Parts: sequence; C-alpha cells; structure tokens
Amino acid sequence: MLYTLLLAVLTPLIVLRLWFKGRVQPAYRQRIGERFGRVPAHPVAVWVHAVSVGESLAALPLIEALIQRHGERRVWVTTTTPTGSERVVASLGTRVIHTYAPYDLPHVVARFLDRAQPKQVVVMETELWPNLFAALKTRDIPLTIANARLSPRSFKGYSRVAGFTRSVLGKVTTVAAQSALDAERFTALGAPHVQVIGNLKFDLALPSAPHPLTANIARLWHADRAIWIAVSTHEGEEDIVLDAHHALLQHDPYALLILVPRHPQRFDEVVRCITAKGMSFERRSTLAEHPDVSGQRHPTPVLLGDSMGEVMAYLAAAQVAFVGGSLVPVGGHNVLEPAALGVPVLFGPHMHNFLDARTLLLQAECAREITDAVTLSAALLDWLPWQKAQGHLQAEREARRARAAAAVAANRGALKKLLALLEPLV
Repeated sequence: MLYTLLLAVLTPLIVLRLWFKGRVQPAYRQRIGERFGRVPAHPVAVWVHAVSVGESLAALPLIEALIQRHGERRVWVTTTTPTGSERVVASLGTRVIHTYAPYDLPHVVARFLDRAQPKQVVVMETELWPNLFAALKTRDIPLTIANARLSPRSFKGYSRVAGFTRSVLGKVTTVAAQSALDAERFTALGAPHVQVIGNLKFDLALPSAPHPLTANIARLWHADRAIWIAVSTHEGEEDIVLDAHHALLQHDPYALLILVPRHPQRFDEVVRCITAKGMSFERRSTLAEHPDVSGQRHPTPVLLGDSMGEVMAYLAAAQVAFVGGSLVPVGGHNVLEPAALGVPVLFGPHMHNFLDARTLLLQAECAREITDAVTLSAALLDWLPWQKAQGHLQAEREARRARAAAAVAANRGALKKLLALLEPLV
C-alpha cells in the first residue's frame, strides 16, 4: 500500500521532528518507544484514543463512564501530544492505562494490539488510521468513531481520495456523528453505519464544588472586581487581548485579565508579550508565594494561567470569557466550557471547528463575535459587571449568564446515546 510505504519512509523524519520540538517542550523527547507500540502487556476492555487536549476533554465523561462500567485500569487511553497526555494524567491518574498512540504502521499496530488486547476501540472525532482500522477489522474488534465531525475543509480533502477514504471508513463499525450535517458527510464518504448522537462536549462534567484556585482568585483580587478571561489563546491573539485590556484599564484600573495560552511551551513567550505592553502581571505558579495580607485590592492587572488542568477553575472566576483560536485561522476552541458555567462567551470569526456551538450560543444571545481589540474591548465594556452599573444592566447580565448555562444543559444527552451504541459491541 502506497500509504504504508510513504509513512514508513517518513517515520524517521517524524521522530526527528519530535526531537526538534523537544528543544522547546522536552516531553516530546520522552516515551518515544510507546509510539512504536512498546508498551506494557495489559489486556483491557476498551481502548479510547484522543489526539490532544480538546479531544481528551471531550472524552473525559465517556472515559469516566467506561471506568464505572468496566472497572479501573480496564480502559486504555492514548494521546499523541504531551499536553493531551498531561491532561489525561491530571484528570484520571492511575485509574486508566495511558500511553502515546502507536504510529499507523502494520507491525507497530500489531505489537500494540497484542499487548493491549482491547475488546473494542473508540477513536475521538476525525482520526482515520488505515492500518489500524484494517487490523481491527481483521481481528474482529469493533471500532467506533465517537463525537465524529467533518469540517467542510476536511470533507473536501477526503473527497479528493474518495476510493481510499471509502475503503478506510468501510472498516468502521459505527460512526457516532455530532450533527446531521456531519453524518451526511461521513455517509457520502462511504461510512456504512452512521448515527447522530450529538456533541459529547455538552456532557462535560461540571465541578461538584468550587475549586480552591477560584476561591484564591476571588480572595486576592476581590469578588467585586471586573474579571474576564482569555483562554486557549494562540500566537497573534495575546497582542489583541492585551490591547483590549489596556482600554478597559482606562475605564477601571482594577479590571483583571486572566490570560491562559493554549500551549504550555508558550508561557514564557506570553510573559514577554505582557512585559512589552508595559503591564505588571502575576503567574498562577507563584500565587501562593504572595498571600494577600492587607485585605486590599490586588493591583496586578493580568494573571497568567501557567498551569495545566485548571481551565474550569479559571473560567469559574471570570464574568466574561474570550475563547482563542478564533481571531487567527485555527478554527476556534471549546466555547461550551465557559457557557456551561454561566459565563458569556466572545470569539473571533474563525470558528469552523465549532460552528454548531457558535450558532447555538449566538441564538441564545449569550455570545458575541468580535474581530479586533476595539470590538473586543467594546463587548467587554457592555458585558462586564462594573460596580456603578444600573440595576437593569445588572439584570440583563444575570439573564445572559442564565441563558448560557441553559443552552448547554438543554443539549446534553450525547453520552447516554453513545454508551447505548457501545454496550452491544463488547
């Protein structure tokens, strides 16, 4: 197969790329053997693959349900990036078996399957691995693509190699699609069994109790302060966010921005960006070193969220959220997380990875699309609860928060449908 030959030829370059990326993020140079299927022998009931942070977060409710159903260490979870791996470890610890996913080479896939021996496999969203899918079909192991979605760009790309795509999808037991449009695209590409179950991201687990970090932010900066968050930001977005915050500080010098870059390896880069704007800042990693003993407002205008696994805690401390990856052509990130917590959402025009969620929140009038620092600061001035705001404005803001939470709650249920699909396959 040409695909296998090309992948085999490119594998040394892929490993070299890991080594190169490891200069910035050393974790890329670690556990390389896992990517070649060199993992402990530990038979499991289910193997769940989630590429990176976004897919890992979407998969968490499913993985928790599978642990309850099959027991601890009976679910194997794979990722391909260090950030996704860190998220799995932080959320699930040793309750699951966790490694990097094997490269899609026949002998590597066979080695991994011999050691994991899953009874069924769940791949999140749009990962199509020809050799893995063929091996699972040969071994009669059911395969489900869960929370499946296809953007117009991906659909167009797969359509260019229609015969190849049809052959790969023909080996999938079930495609559990997010929407009717996604289902239509998968069917057109040749998937034989497609069902619409909705988006698992609506079923995200909400904190059962306030996170200590949320309380700490409220203690240090005081709950009556205007607090907003820019989360999952990418290169090029921090400048816009900080310019918008500078404009807010002219209105209220006590306004706080919680800035949470998408990728940990960019934390120091973002520090330089904040410094270049002439703003003082606090790092989440040093918060404990500076307790608030005076009882007065903390003067720092920016809190850098340089931690992993605490996004929901940051969001819970904010009154408005800007979700990144949307002012640059990345496709956006999960706007449902802030909305589920009752936090109104702002995002840029590049939201092609979350079109349904974008439409839902806009229709619920708890989200707004912005394009630059000017429109971002204008939206924040409208939506943040300034101390001197009139009563009717405060009532509007509370209603907006309620609509955000209700929009997410009304669309839960995908997890239950997915579990019903998976149950007969074991």
